[in-house]
Amino acid sequence: MGENSEKWILMVTAQTATNIAVIQYWGKRDESLILPINTELNISDILSHIGDGLTVRERPTLSYQHISVILDPCHLCTTTTVAVSNSFQQDCMWLNGKEISLSGATGLASSAAGFACLVFSLAKLMNLKEDHGQLSAIARQGSGSACRSLFGGFVKWDMGKESDGSDSVAILLVDENHRDELVIVIAVVSSRQKETSSTSGMRDIVVTSLLIQYRAKEVVPKRIIQMEEAIFFDIYPIGLFG
Repeated sequence: MGENSEKWILMVTAQTATNIAVIQYWGKRDESLILPINTELNISDILSHIGDGLTVRERPTLSYQHISVILDPCHLCTTTTVAVSNSFQQDCMWLNGKEISLSGATGLASSAAGFACLVFSLAKLMNLKEDHGQLSAIARQGSGSACRSLFGGFVKWDMGKESDGSDSVAILLVDENHRDELVIVIAVVSSRQKETSSTSGMRDIVVTSLLIQYRAKEVVPKRIIQMEEAIFFDIYPIGLFG
C-alpha cells in the first residue's frame, strides 16, 4: 500500500485448549530443540472450557524492537495481544498475562495453550500457508506440550528422527467429535506446585536411568500402536493407559 493509502490494522482472535498426555514422553534427545526420546499420545480440546484466548488489537503507543513471550508460571494459560498496522513505525508486539482457572505445574501442560495460541495467531496474521503439523514444529520450540494444542482430540507427537527436529511434529489421529461420550475427570488434590519441575526431572532421568531408555525403545512404541488401534476401533483394554 502507498503512503497516502487509508490506515489499516489486522487483528486475529484465536482460542486453544490445554492438553493432557495419555502416553507421556519423558526425557529429551535434544534440549535446545525440545525433541523427545519417545513418541507421545495426548488428548486435547475436550478441556476447552479452561482454554486460552488470544485477541489481536491496536496498541500504537507500545512499541518494542524484540518479541518476547510473557508466561505467568502461576497460571494455566496466557492471553497474548498482537497487531499489524501500516501506522506502526516499527515491528511491535504487546503481550500480557491473563489468569485462567487452574494453576500450573499440575500435569495439564500449562504452557501449551499459550505458545500454541501465539503461533497459530501469528500464522493467521501473516497469512502463512503452513498446515497445523508444520506449525506444531514451531510451537514445540517454545514448549514441547504446545505442539499438541494446535489440534483438538487425540493427537500424536511423533518423536522424529532428524537432528534438526523437522519431522518431530504433531499428528491428528481423530478430532474432538470422534467420541462425544468421552469424559475426562481431573482431580486436583493439591494446589502446591510439584517439587521437581518436568524439565529438570526429564533432564536428570535421561542421564541416570537405564530403565527410561528401555521404556522409550521397547515399551512405548508397542503402547502407541495399541492405543491407536483402541482409538480407531473403540476398544480400550484395561491397563492400556500409562
